[in-house]
Amino acid sequence: MALLRLDVYRRDHSTRALITLAGEIDVTTAPLVSAALAGCMRDGVRTTDVDLTAVTCRDAGGLNAFLAASRLAPDAGMTLQLHYPPPTLARIIEITGSRFLLQEHHAARPPSLRMPAAAGGAP
Repeated sequence: MALLRLDVYRRDHSTRALITLAGEIDVTTAPLVSAALAGCMRDGVRTTDVDLTAVTCRDAGGLNAFLAASRLAPDAGMTLQLHYPPPTLARIIEITGSRFLLQEHHAARPPSLRMPAAAGGAP
């Protein structure tokens, strides 16, 4: 059995972070997701966007990591939003009633590497 691989990239801009995941999320790689999200909370990030464009999902392990972080995020003053989940993860999110994790603006293209401007149009 081959080992699964998940690459985790984090890019910060002020109090906002973009975490880009690439590879497979399952129960064995979910701790990498949890560690990245915990790092954002520890570092005082206010908004964490997670780009799932390059992810495949094998089970609900990844969802559990996102749900655990979403429960802790308010106490850390952070919001968490998932963007562009693969069909399997999107279906798991739908079935479990976890749509609150998803960014509501579903565009056809992946998010820009440039961080979104702060509210009020400030850079």
